Amino acid sequence: MMGKKSYLAMRNEQEKSDLISSDYKELVFAAKKLANHVIKLGSFGFGTTFLEWFACFAAIYLLILDRTNWKTNILTSLLIPYIFLSLPSLLFSIFRGEIGKWIAFIAVIVRLFFPKRFTEIAEWMELPAALILLIVVAPSLFSSTIRNSWIGVLICLAIACYLLQEHIRASGGFRNAFTKAHGISNTIGIVLLFIYPAWALVIDVL
Repeated sequence: MMGKKSYLAMRNEQEKSDLISSDYKELVFAAKKLANHVIKLGSFGFGTTFLEWFACFAAIYLLILDRTNWKTNILTSLLIPYIFLSLPSLLFSIFRGEIGKWIAFIAVIVRLFFPKRFTEIAEWMELPAALILLIVVAPSLFSSTIRNSWIGVLICLAIACYLLQEHIRASGGFRNAFTKAHGISNTIGIVLLFIYPAWALVIDVL
């Protein structure tokens, strides 16, 4: 009888030990899985933010080229909605706040009361001023809902596709766009516009 009780006690202890060991293994597995997901999502988030900055600089680069002797016939005004939709959240919040309002206010004042001075700087400042005004006055449907969704990403991708085909046509063909000095500089900038929306779409699908 005593031997049977001792056996049952040992069996119960073994079962408890096995349950604790099993729970511990499951806990370790869950912790590893959580850590992997956090690292994965963190890297995706960092990658998306980095590419937003990258896309923004690429668009600004194309705007600068369009205002120099490298000017082409492509519709660079489409870069303004592209920048609006891809601008990093930090910069967007800054320009949507008081700083952006002051810049927009000064631009309007100069345009109204100093038209001659405005005409002198209009060629360089027209599109940047339009961007600031767009950021400041855009309703939340565009500034939040569309900008932070796959719709905004698709619009960016469509703009990049349109600019590329327009540039190839203006350059006289695909080969000229990638070989001529005036063509390849713009081609590089336009190709860089594809990186952010393509990456964002992949992340959205995953």
